[in-house]
Amino acid sequence: MGKVAVLGAGLTKFVRRSLETGRELCWEAAAAALQEADLTIKDIDCVVMASAPDAFDGVHMKGEYLLDGAGGKGRPYLRVFVGGGSGVFAPIAGWYHVASGKFRTCLVVAEERMSPTMPHPQGAFNAIYDQFLERPLGVNLLWIFSLEQMRYMQTYGIPLEAIARVAVKNKRNAKDHPSCQLGGDYTIEEIVNSEIMAYPVTRLMVSPVTDGAAAVVLASEEFARKKANKHVWIEGVGWCLDTSYWTNRDLAYPEYVEKAAVMAYKMAGITNPREEIHVAEPYDPFCYKELHHLEGLLLADRGKAPALLEQGYYDRDTLAGIPASPSGGLLGVGNPIAAAGLMKVAEIFWQLQGKAGKRQIRRNAKRGLAQAWGDLMQVGTVIILGV
Repeated sequence: MGKVAVLGAGLTKFVRRSLETGRELCWEAAAAALQEADLTIKDIDCVVMASAPDAFDGVHMKGEYLLDGAGGKGRPYLRVFVGGGSGVFAPIAGWYHVASGKFRTCLVVAEERMSPTMPHPQGAFNAIYDQFLERPLGVNLLWIFSLEQMRYMQTYGIPLEAIARVAVKNKRNAKDHPSCQLGGDYTIEEIVNSEIMAYPVTRLMVSPVTDGAAAVVLASEEFARKKANKHVWIEGVGWCLDTSYWTNRDLAYPEYVEKAAVMAYKMAGITNPREEIHVAEPYDPFCYKELHHLEGLLLADRGKAPALLEQGYYDRDTLAGIPASPSGGLLGVGNPIAAAGLMKVAEIFWQLQGKAGKRQIRRNAKRGLAQAWGDLMQVGTVIILGV
């Protein structure tokens, strides 16, 4: 397999309700990524598109609908979808298009426009559950994740205040992000005492409904070497799906994330992730999920991520730890489902190039990781970038 580089990345603003169509959001992100890569659409050999359920945009066969804005017209074009994990799975799909030797370049675009879903995106989620065992209960993601959070807290004796610290960190980090939707300075007490959504999950522990898009440009080693930029390479990829029957497994630990991470680490030649990963963008749609995922990524022992967070180990300015979500993550920047994961890949790219602006971490980073998660608490997607 050939080496694959990331040449450029682009993001739209993340907002509650965009005036742009999904096609226009795709075009805006793709155009920004191409501009940073110093390429035009004529230089692109194939396109990979990621977007979550069609119901969000209210357009059936959304992949075909978004094709024009994503630059796929007249080119090999593929839509991939594993729920919230799609934003990291899309560059994985782009990687194997280029690494195979079939294509020189690949434009990867991820879009989500959740605002058209009426009365609320949670209504669309209900249709993904088993129609006999779960759907009659009126399932929604908030109360399922509240069960998972409770299991995590009770298994390891974690107080709610320790969970809330993730939102404090990420929303503070997000203030420096140009695409930010919900950044700000909050105290732990404000997070804990905000409106209860499904106990113990409060409103400020949940990422917002968001419209937005992201894009990255991938290229073969031969093509990339012709560019003078500091090269960022895809060193490892991994993905894993567990059963959709979430009631049949212990929710205290995301085993599928660990399996995806181990796959990526093996490919990248990483034997000690806590020493060899210098910056991480774990998926954080809920406060507890960042901690959950840091443990699944083997960047903390089981149940120990909250203590490391309290010690500053995951702070953006740490010199001895692993900055986690220096972008502000989904809790601060926003959560346009598929685009959120690709935003995290873009952030790692910018961190490794030293182009993250006010979000730039203090420690010298040679390798970073982005991870996404979704479907019915069942998929882990991991990508490792390095210089």
